[in-house]
Amino acid sequence: MALPTCEFYADNLKVKMDMTIPADVNRLGGVIEGFMAIVTAMQCACGHEMDVELAMREALANAIVHGAGNDPRRTIECCVACDDVHGMLVVVRDPGEGFDPQTLPNPVVGENVFSEHGRGVFLINQLMDRVEYKRGGTEIHMRKFRQPTNVKNCGL
Repeated sequence: MALPTCEFYADNLKVKMDMTIPADVNRLGGVIEGFMAIVTAMQCACGHEMDVELAMREALANAIVHGAGNDPRRTIECCVACDDVHGMLVVVRDPGEGFDPQTLPNPVVGENVFSEHGRGVFLINQLMDRVEYKRGGTEIHMRKFRQPTNVKNCGL
């Protein structure tokens, strides 16, 4: 499986990272911590770091659990790109069968409210500005647009 392509304004990128990680939920914390250190240092998500962190955590966890079946011999691929004008693009690809996000039950309706799982895709859609599923649901593209903010030291 080839690394996901970050088709994102290549001439102006502040950050572009390609990662391949084992499908092991125990390694997720370190991956997210390292990812967020770079995102914060490069000011890629000024004022929206918590949104990006949670969306990234959910996307990777879904890829590990559902796409790779919690099999650490399989890998998850991730690409992150950031520029000052357009914001961030995060692509996560798993080796699974894929899925149709339209078929997922709404986690905030009826009995689903009491479920102990099934909120990851919902949260990602709430936290990110644009979310697209490609390659039959084995790849998610998440965008967080650069927005004016009052957060100090964000280079705006």
